[in-house]
Amino acid sequence: MSVTIKDVEHIAKLARLDIKENELENYTKHLNSILDYMEKLNELDTRGVEPLFNPIENTNFFREDIPVRSIPREEALKNAPARTDEHFKVPKVISQD
Repeated sequence: MSVTIKDVEHIAKLARLDIKENELENYTKHLNSILDYMEKLNELDTRGVEPLFNPIENTNFFREDIPVRSIPREEALKNAPARTDEHFKVPKVISQD
C-alpha cells in the first residue's frame, strides 16, 4: 500500500492542516516510509506474545486507611487570601451562560 500526493492532500484536508504545495512530495515520501515500516512489522510472528498496554509496569501500593486528626480549621484558614468564618472564599468559575 502506498500513499499518493492526492492522498496526502485529502488527509491534510481532513486533518485541517495547511500543507504547502512544495511540501506535498516530502510528506508523501515520509508517509510511504512509515507504511513500509508497518508492513515489515506485519511480517513478524506475534503468536503467543501478550499485548502490551503500557511499557511501564506499575503496581498500586495501598496502605491502611487509618483516620487521623486533621489540622484545626483556624490553622487551615489562617493564610487564605479570602475567607468566611468557616470556608475558603474563591472567585466564581462557573457562569449561567
